Amino acid sequence: MTTLKDLKGQLMRDPEFRREYERADEEFTLIEALIRARTAANLTQTELAERLGTSQSAVARMEGGGVSPSVATLRRYAKATGTRLKIEFVPVES
Repeated sequence: MTTLKDLKGQLMRDPEFRREYERADEEFTLIEALIRARTAANLTQTELAERLGTSQSAVARMEGGGVSPSVATLRRYAKATGTRLKIEFVPVES
């Protein structure tokens, strides 16, 4: 029986699959960072939305990956959660 780890290893050899997997992983990393910042600040989506001057549903869409926030929005999100936005480029592992 093939394990999930083995299956992932096999699929990652396909360049197209690898690109899509890495793209999705980057999105999930951003979503996780947004949610962690909000929860660390002890804010609900509604409270954060009030600080951002938007609706709770807009925050939910951002945290759910339904929209791609601009850098300006990410800066406002960081300020509202008492954090600092840091964007970095890292070398691609081969």
